Amino acid sequence: MRILSGEDVRRALPMRQAIEALKDAFAQLSAGRADAPLRTALDVARHNGVTLFMPGYLADDDQMAIKIVSVFNNNPVHGLPLIHALIVVVDATTGAPAAVMDGTYLTALRTGAASGAATDLLARPDASVAAIFGAGAQARTQLEAVCAVRPIEEALVYDIAPEQAEVYAAEMSERLSLPVRAVGMPSEAASWADVICTATTSSSPVFDDADVQLGAHINGVGAYTPQMQEIPAETVLRAKVVIDHHEASLAEAGDLLIPLERGLMTEAHIYAELGEIAAGHKPGRETEEEITFFKSVGVAVQDVAAASAALSAAQSQGLGTEISL
Repeated sequence: MRILSGEDVRRALPMRQAIEALKDAFAQLSAGRADAPLRTALDVARHNGVTLFMPGYLADDDQMAIKIVSVFNNNPVHGLPLIHALIVVVDATTGAPAAVMDGTYLTALRTGAASGAATDLLARPDASVAAIFGAGAQARTQLEAVCAVRPIEEALVYDIAPEQAEVYAAEMSERLSLPVRAVGMPSEAASWADVICTATTSSSPVFDDADVQLGAHINGVGAYTPQMQEIPAETVLRAKVVIDHHEASLAEAGDLLIPLERGLMTEAHIYAELGEIAAGHKPGRETEEEITFFKSVGVAVQDVAAASAALSAAQSQGLGTEISL
């Protein structure tokens, strides 16, 4: 069995490769050739956290894995990551564990890659300004992924903690060789953006609908419970809505469930799963002016695809450590 650290995963799986792996995984999911049960959540209320268990299987690729991911909201004040995760890749032919790898970075990578896939399929080809809401690990891979598929010339970041936005801007400017600027108001980011990514734990919209320009593409990845909301209902209503998985989205996505429960829209407003577009069964963006919105709550096939690709590359490159149990 191979053990991979976060750095091993980072070296093994570049963002562009992760994006292509996820397009294929989403296509299999939408075609019914994947098994991705709804995640099991274990609430740890006394510590303001939740631990999720996410198994998945991709039939075409014969790949299987399970992720255990914890989101403990008190961690940042103690200098700890908000998210910790571990992934076990299982040999689908024997059921034997094939690898254990750090899932914290891989979770950020695959979440970014999902937005990269959506941006590639839905954003205007000439999109050049990105706005990022949130300044954590997820926000970093969101911008990296968008830059991998569109000619981004400038990025704007907003966070409720201005000092974190400043750190993010400095770090990502250097990493991507791109002007990244922290802004003091949500409108300063959203109103200029061709691509908007939200990666927060907010329970209320992080920008105003009026700030979203025609032709913008939005990736919403932070609201993963029915009570959380990052995107204004008004924006959802005037957008072409694309989701990662119907069952998961209608069970967990507050950005959709809140307007549904308020009677503002019906399920018919959801245009497609991303995999249907990736497979060519439905068109993506159809006009320059339409607003497109990809809502992702995260599904296990993303972890299966990314972890399997990372393991294959690590084996080829001699990364990680082989052990016997």
